[in-house]
Amino acid sequence: MTTPTLLLLNGRVFAGRAEGVHEAVAIAGNRIAAVGTTREIAAHAGAGTRTIDLGGRLATPGLIDAHMHLLPLGLTMVELDLTPQAAPTLDVLLARVAERAAALPTGAWLLARGWDQARLDVGRAPTRDELDRAAPANPAYVVRACGHVAICNSAALALAGLDEASVAPQGGFIERDTAGRLTGLLAETARDPVRAAMPDPSQAELVDAVERAGHACLAHGIVGVMDAAVGMRAGMAELSAYDAAHEAGRLPVRVSQCLLGGPGGIAEAAWEAGFRPGRGDARLMAKQVKIFTDGSAGGRTAAMSAPYRGIPETRGLLSLTDDEMRDLTRRYHEQGWQLAVHAIGDAAIEQTLDAIEAALAEAPDPDRRHRIEHCGFARPDQTARMVRLGIEPVPQPVFLHDFGDLYVDVLGEERALASYPTRTWIEAGLHPAASSDAPVCALDPRLSLDAMITRRTRTGRVMDARERVSPETALAAFTELGAWVEKAETTRGRLAPGMLADVAVFTHDFLAEPEAVRETRCVLTIVDGAIVHGDG
Repeated sequence: MTTPTLLLLNGRVFAGRAEGVHEAVAIAGNRIAAVGTTREIAAHAGAGTRTIDLGGRLATPGLIDAHMHLLPLGLTMVELDLTPQAAPTLDVLLARVAERAAALPTGAWLLARGWDQARLDVGRAPTRDELDRAAPANPAYVVRACGHVAICNSAALALAGLDEASVAPQGGFIERDTAGRLTGLLAETARDPVRAAMPDPSQAELVDAVERAGHACLAHGIVGVMDAAVGMRAGMAELSAYDAAHEAGRLPVRVSQCLLGGPGGIAEAAWEAGFRPGRGDARLMAKQVKIFTDGSAGGRTAAMSAPYRGIPETRGLLSLTDDEMRDLTRRYHEQGWQLAVHAIGDAAIEQTLDAIEAALAEAPDPDRRHRIEHCGFARPDQTARMVRLGIEPVPQPVFLHDFGDLYVDVLGEERALASYPTRTWIEAGLHPAASSDAPVCALDPRLSLDAMITRRTRTGRVMDARERVSPETALAAFTELGAWVEKAETTRGRLAPGMLADVAVFTHDFLAEPEAVRETRCVLTIVDGAIVHGDG
């Protein structure tokens, strides 16, 4: 063995499901050199080897958040927080909006995120008129927690050119009151004119956002992410910002770039500019293209084959026609991209499976590993098709915690409780990689780990106990399965000799004590063999 540069000793080292648990790990440069007992590993120390005593703490492969929005997360970290924790009542929400508006120059945009009507005391969304009173001199754009629905005040609607004569586009919804007046609520593609009216962030602001969010990831032991819709906020400028951050050494985590495709996306422009699958290196690489097919279940815009509970006329929204979906899927597949399709409702999943199956029939590639992002309400027959076609689900277990009770309200128990079936997928041979979808939900991986282990919502309801998994399987969903869905399983996601030296260390051994998972903290994060968070 090459003399190690770093040894982690006297701990509980989870190396992977097949590799098991050890006491120590040796790192040489940016690679794992060996795992074993403390005595075995300590014997390899050299004059220049640094040694860290884990003191019984748990060391794991660095976590991989397989679907989140790194750059948007960084931007929202400086936007107004209207999550239920920050704004539990409508009065508090409006007071926070008014306070922020008072601090802004006249005419500057007020951007906020995080409200959830199901958790507000009034049980509804804020309205255009309420935002007008709270922010009379500023256009306001207030996004729901899911990221698919927003409320605008009158100034924002005017700047977007939206009024009572406006017609919702394909896959969009514009809400009106009983008199036909806009309420300010816009869903899905109906929001596009508002977003187009906002000033784009500068490159400096985008680079700051990437770095800010990356450091937040490291604090949770997350060493790699897929940015699940690059171009969604600032178009092609986001690609330039990522390159600039990387070149300046300001990209703290490994990033798989998933380019936003379809209407309003950048995939076509990026292709014309020379972006190809695999562009980049082990820190920053273009790999996927994202297609949106529907919305969110909590916002009743996820496309379902059966109506939402109590609203027989509502089955959600399909963002694309079947022909449009087939054409986009064929194009990106033929270009060599791995598809990452946003599909939550079973109708959207069906449309996605039909399109991918047709593309694979025309240009077979049995190991492309196309993905369905979220895949929340897949039927058993759809899971079987995914296995046959080699299509992987990329769920967000934290949705069970944050939105599980709302799913029951809008869909009923039979459809809601079985959502995001991690155990079923794994037993079928799939590789459901866990993720946060931040900033839709909190970046904190402990919430998803706990949700996979317990299936508990925030109120304690159990969402089908048969889908619970072991702590080891839950951790694997955040490590080796995250590597698998990126086709990086030979270099990342496990602590085996020759693998990249990405490690996270936690205060509590939640493998032995699952009930401690919500209490554990990441105290040390290592990327490429270098300590990037904590000091051991």
